[in-house]
Amino acid sequence: MATGSFRQRGCKCPPGRKRCTCGAKWYYRYDIIDPATGRRKQKETKGFKTKAEAEKEAKRIQYELQIGTYIEEKDIAFEAFAEEWLEHYGNTRIVKIGTINLRKQEIARLLGYFKQLKIKDITRKQYQDALNDLKKRNFAENTLIGTHQTGKMIFRRAMELEVIRSNPTEYTSVPRVQRTIDETMNELPKYMEKEELALFLSSIQDHGMDARDYPIFLTLAYSGMRVGELCALKWSDIDFDAQTISITKTYYNPTNSIRDYTLLPPKTKKSRRIIDVESSVLDELDKLKKIQTEIRMRYRNTYHDKEFVFAQLDATYAGYPIYVPAVRVKMLRILKIIGLNTGLTPHSLRHTHTSLLAEAGVSLEQIMDRLGHTSDNTTRNIYLHITKPKKKEASHKFGQLMKGLL
Repeated sequence: MATGSFRQRGCKCPPGRKRCTCGAKWYYRYDIIDPATGRRKQKETKGFKTKAEAEKEAKRIQYELQIGTYIEEKDIAFEAFAEEWLEHYGNTRIVKIGTINLRKQEIARLLGYFKQLKIKDITRKQYQDALNDLKKRNFAENTLIGTHQTGKMIFRRAMELEVIRSNPTEYTSVPRVQRTIDETMNELPKYMEKEELALFLSSIQDHGMDARDYPIFLTLAYSGMRVGELCALKWSDIDFDAQTISITKTYYNPTNSIRDYTLLPPKTKKSRRIIDVESSVLDELDKLKKIQTEIRMRYRNTYHDKEFVFAQLDATYAGYPIYVPAVRVKMLRILKIIGLNTGLTPHSLRHTHTSLLAEAGVSLEQIMDRLGHTSDNTTRNIYLHITKPKKKEASHKFGQLMKGLL
């Protein structure tokens, strides 16, 4: 039996009764040496329903003290530790502002369940119940996955600092709805057929709002780049001789204030890439550059001269880069005019680019390299959807070739 003492706090049963019936809990009190002061101090466990449970915990504590693996858990609230973790997370790695804000949102979801709790008292069941409840509240699966990832990082750090003895996120998982392969394949994002894309682009010539519209959407459609990458493009990224566009940064502006923007590194290492583009795209960009030169001269005293390709043309914000919502507004306006699906977005042009490359016979590896992906289920699903008829055609041709030989 472990050294120390057991006590039943607040028992209201009559003296001499052999078995407690009032529900008072059992505690185990023991001594440890404080590593900071070298002095002996007294600790007490949480309450247990039975003495046998308290004795089991006492054996574990004394065994860990004996072999030197005992951890004195800290009385720090989950909210306070999460704030410390976020600061550590931002200071010890290169993290985008957008990623920090995303982590803050994920922490806020966890605070709804653990804000007032000490981090050492959070159990595996409580953590799993929180994930299950978020699922019931209809949060998207990717949102749940991100929240779970943040939770795991917080508790892993608590383990590293010996704030907690065990990690409640172990053996927990994001609740998911089991889907069949066919159901997954059918969940394709919105994209345009080539005839729709041709109609959309040709309509911009008549219905565009300004000189940027046609080159903006032609560049998105013919390159497959992300909208944030397009907004961040500078003339130094365009090589007219080699017919390439270099993706080296992305645009970040959570407040959508035209003057208050930030240029960040691309989404991933793979996102930093060089894209070959058609001469027709470069011709349109060259025309835009000439117009921009005129605007720069007109507003030479106030022009925000940072060499942005898709710079604002009006007097108030001349030279500042276009921002993502403005691109969405421009696209929605054209879609309404020509009667195409208004659920399409600028990102749909990236999916459209994928589908047309697949239809043209470009390999999945080449497409993902062009898009700046290491792996992406959406791109893969579009590719498989488009190439499925071609695979059947190949099988049919092989069968025809072998007919009569067997």
